[in-house]
Amino acid sequence: MPLTQYYVAASLDGYIADPDDGLDWLTRYEGSYEGPGAADDPMAAGGSYEAFYERVGALVSGSATYEWILRHLGEVDEALESGVAWPYAGKPYWVLSSRELPVPEVEGADVRVVDASAEEIHPELARAAGERNIWVVGGGGVASQFAAAGLLDELHLTLVPVVLGAGKPLFAGPLPVMRLRAVTPIRNGMVELRYELAR
Repeated sequence: MPLTQYYVAASLDGYIADPDDGLDWLTRYEGSYEGPGAADDPMAAGGSYEAFYERVGALVSGSATYEWILRHLGEVDEALESGVAWPYAGKPYWVLSSRELPVPEVEGADVRVVDASAEEIHPELARAAGERNIWVVGGGGVASQFAAAGLLDELHLTLVPVVLGAGKPLFAGPLPVMRLRAVTPIRNGMVELRYELAR
Protein backbone atom coordinates (compact mmCIF):
# COMPACT_ATOMS: atom_id res chain seq x y z
CA MET A 1 0.00 0.00 0.00
CA PRO A 2 1.27 3.49 -0.78
CA LEU A 3 1.78 5.98 2.03
CA THR A 4 -0.70 8.84 2.29
CA GLN A 5 1.29 11.98 3.10
CA TYR A 6 0.32 15.57 3.89
CA TYR A 7 3.24 17.67 2.62
CA VAL A 8 2.71 21.31 3.54
CA ALA A 9 4.23 24.52 4.90
CA ALA A 10 2.74 26.34 7.89
CA SER A 11 3.36 29.41 10.00
CA LEU A 12 4.47 29.13 13.63
CA ASP A 13 0.87 29.59 14.73
CA GLY A 14 -0.42 26.81 12.52
CA TYR A 15 -1.78 28.43 9.36
CA ILE A 16 -1.15 27.25 5.78
CA ALA A 17 -2.52 30.43 4.16
CA ASP A 18 -3.55 33.89 5.29
CA PRO A 19 -7.28 34.78 5.58
CA ASP A 20 -7.37 35.65 1.85
CA ASP A 21 -5.70 32.35 0.82
CA GLY A 22 -2.47 34.28 0.25
CA LEU A 23 1.01 32.75 0.48
CA ASP A 24 3.18 35.88 0.37
CA TRP A 25 4.30 35.15 3.95
CA LEU A 26 5.82 31.92 2.60
CA THR A 27 7.08 32.86 -0.87
CA ARG A 28 8.63 36.15 0.27
CA TYR A 29 10.13 34.87 3.51
CA GLU A 30 13.85 35.55 3.86
CA GLY A 31 15.76 34.26 6.84
CA SER A 32 18.95 32.43 7.59
CA TYR A 33 20.42 29.65 9.68
CA GLU A 34 24.09 28.73 9.72
CA GLY A 35 24.12 26.00 12.32
CA PRO A 36 25.11 22.36 11.88
CA GLY A 37 23.20 20.06 9.56
CA ALA A 38 21.50 22.83 7.59
CA ALA A 39 19.96 21.78 4.27
CA ASP A 40 19.47 23.82 1.11
CA ASP A 41 16.13 25.35 0.12
CA PRO A 42 13.65 22.46 -0.32
CA MET A 43 12.44 23.95 -3.62
CA ALA A 44 15.94 24.20 -5.15
CA ALA A 45 17.01 21.70 -7.80
CA GLY A 46 17.82 18.43 -6.06
CA GLY A 47 16.13 19.62 -2.85
CA SER A 48 13.83 17.71 -0.53
CA TYR A 49 10.67 18.70 -2.45
CA GLU A 50 12.02 17.13 -5.62
CA ALA A 51 12.87 13.92 -3.74
CA PHE A 52 9.41 13.85 -2.16
CA TYR A 53 7.60 14.55 -5.45
CA GLU A 54 9.45 11.80 -7.33
CA ARG A 55 7.79 9.29 -4.98
CA VAL A 56 4.26 10.70 -5.55
CA GLY A 57 1.88 8.72 -7.77
CA ALA A 58 -1.44 10.49 -7.09
CA LEU A 59 -2.56 13.79 -5.56
CA VAL A 60 -5.70 14.98 -3.79
CA SER A 61 -6.87 18.34 -2.47
CA GLY A 62 -9.93 20.35 -1.58
CA SER A 63 -11.48 22.98 -3.81
CA ALA A 64 -9.82 26.00 -2.15
CA THR A 65 -6.32 24.61 -2.74
CA TYR A 66 -7.22 23.65 -6.31
CA GLU A 67 -8.70 27.06 -7.08
CA TRP A 68 -5.55 28.72 -5.70
CA ILE A 69 -3.49 26.64 -8.15
CA LEU A 70 -5.77 27.67 -11.02
CA ARG A 71 -5.46 31.35 -10.07
CA HIS A 72 -1.68 31.03 -9.89
CA LEU A 73 -1.60 29.39 -13.32
CA GLY A 74 -3.63 32.31 -14.67
CA GLU A 75 -1.23 34.84 -13.18
CA VAL A 76 1.76 33.03 -14.69
CA ASP A 77 -0.01 32.78 -18.03
CA GLU A 78 -0.70 36.54 -18.08
CA ALA A 79 2.90 37.31 -17.15
CA LEU A 80 4.33 35.07 -19.88
CA GLU A 81 1.59 35.81 -22.43
CA SER A 82 1.75 32.15 -23.41
CA GLY A 83 0.51 28.77 -22.28
CA VAL A 84 1.92 27.24 -19.11
CA ALA A 85 2.26 23.63 -18.10
CA TRP A 86 0.25 21.98 -15.33
CA PRO A 87 2.61 21.71 -12.31
CA TYR A 88 1.68 18.06 -11.66
CA ALA A 89 1.89 16.81 -15.24
CA GLY A 90 1.59 13.07 -15.68
CA LYS A 91 0.12 12.45 -12.23
CA PRO A 92 -3.63 12.19 -11.59
CA TYR A 93 -5.05 14.89 -9.32
CA TRP A 94 -8.37 14.48 -7.50
CA VAL A 95 -10.32 17.47 -6.18
CA LEU A 96 -12.86 16.78 -3.43
CA SER A 97 -15.74 19.16 -4.04
CA SER A 98 -19.53 19.20 -4.14
CA ARG A 99 -19.33 22.01 -6.73
CA GLU A 100 -18.63 21.83 -10.44
CA LEU A 101 -15.17 23.24 -11.06
CA PRO A 102 -13.29 23.99 -14.27
CA VAL A 103 -10.60 21.62 -15.44
CA PRO A 104 -7.50 23.33 -16.84
CA GLU A 105 -6.86 22.90 -20.55
CA VAL A 106 -3.10 22.85 -20.19
CA GLU A 107 -0.57 20.25 -21.17
CA GLY A 108 -0.27 17.31 -18.80
CA ALA A 109 -3.32 18.08 -16.63
CA ASP A 110 -5.25 15.03 -15.39
CA VAL A 111 -7.76 16.57 -12.97
CA ARG A 112 -10.79 14.71 -11.61
CA VAL A 113 -13.37 16.65 -9.58
CA VAL A 114 -15.40 14.31 -7.37
CA ASP A 115 -18.02 14.67 -4.65
CA ALA A 116 -16.63 12.01 -2.32
CA SER A 117 -15.22 11.53 1.15
CA ALA A 118 -11.64 10.57 1.97
CA GLU A 119 -12.74 7.00 2.75
CA GLU A 120 -14.62 6.67 -0.53
CA ILE A 121 -11.82 8.01 -2.73
CA HIS A 122 -8.80 6.44 -0.99
CA PRO A 123 -8.96 3.02 -2.75
CA GLU A 124 -8.98 4.76 -6.14
CA LEU A 125 -6.07 6.98 -5.12
CA ALA A 126 -4.11 3.94 -3.94
CA ARG A 127 -4.72 2.09 -7.22
CA ALA A 128 -3.60 5.12 -9.23
CA ALA A 129 -0.50 5.66 -7.07
CA GLY A 130 0.61 2.04 -7.52
CA GLU A 131 3.99 1.65 -5.83
CA ARG A 132 4.28 5.38 -5.23
CA ASN A 133 2.63 7.54 -2.56
CA ILE A 134 -0.47 9.70 -2.25
CA TRP A 135 0.05 13.43 -1.63
CA VAL A 136 -2.67 15.27 0.26
CA VAL A 137 -1.88 18.71 -1.15
CA GLY A 138 -4.32 20.53 1.15
CA GLY A 139 -6.11 22.08 2.78
CA GLY A 140 -6.55 21.39 6.45
CA GLY A 141 -10.10 20.10 6.08
CA VAL A 142 -9.13 17.43 3.55
CA ALA A 143 -6.05 16.41 5.58
CA SER A 144 -8.27 16.13 8.67
CA GLN A 145 -10.73 13.90 6.78
CA PHE A 146 -7.95 11.47 5.91
CA ALA A 147 -6.58 11.58 9.47
CA ALA A 148 -10.02 11.01 11.04
CA ALA A 149 -10.55 8.01 8.77
CA GLY A 150 -7.18 6.53 9.81
CA LEU A 151 -5.85 6.99 6.28
CA LEU A 152 -3.13 9.62 6.83
CA ASP A 153 0.27 8.02 7.37
CA GLU A 154 2.65 10.99 7.54
CA LEU A 155 2.81 14.74 7.98
CA HIS A 156 5.72 16.46 6.19
CA LEU A 157 5.67 19.95 7.64
CA THR A 158 7.91 22.87 6.72
CA LEU A 159 7.65 25.27 9.65
CA VAL A 160 8.09 28.92 8.67
CA PRO A 161 9.05 31.38 11.48
CA VAL A 162 6.20 33.78 10.71
CA VAL A 163 3.15 34.49 12.90
CA LEU A 164 -0.01 35.28 10.90
CA GLY A 165 -2.54 35.62 13.72
CA ALA A 166 -5.35 34.28 11.51
CA GLY A 167 -5.82 32.28 8.34
CA LYS A 168 -6.49 28.80 7.03
CA PRO A 169 -5.51 26.20 9.68
CA LEU A 170 -3.10 23.33 9.17
CA PHE A 171 -5.81 20.93 10.35
CA ALA A 172 -9.53 21.38 10.91
CA GLY A 173 -9.83 19.05 13.90
CA PRO A 174 -7.93 16.96 16.45
CA LEU A 175 -5.43 14.34 15.33
CA PRO A 176 -4.19 11.06 16.77
CA VAL A 177 -0.76 10.92 18.39
CA MET A 178 2.11 11.76 16.05
CA ARG A 179 5.64 10.39 16.33
CA LEU A 180 8.53 12.60 15.23
CA ARG A 181 10.67 10.79 12.65
CA ALA A 182 12.98 13.50 11.26
CA VAL A 183 14.04 17.11 11.83
CA THR A 184 15.96 19.06 9.18
CA PRO A 185 16.95 22.72 9.68
CA ILE A 186 17.10 24.71 6.44
CA ARG A 187 19.59 27.45 5.63
CA ASN A 188 16.75 29.93 5.06
CA GLY A 189 15.62 29.59 8.70
CA MET A 190 12.73 27.20 8.14
CA VAL A 191 12.61 23.71 9.67
CA GLU A 192 11.35 20.52 8.04
CA LEU A 193 9.57 18.09 10.37
CA ARG A 194 8.39 14.60 9.47
CA TYR A 195 5.79 12.93 11.68
CA GLU A 196 4.23 9.49 11.54
CA LEU A 197 0.61 9.26 12.66
CA ALA A 198 -0.28 6.53 15.10
CA ARG A 199 -2.92 3.99 14.04
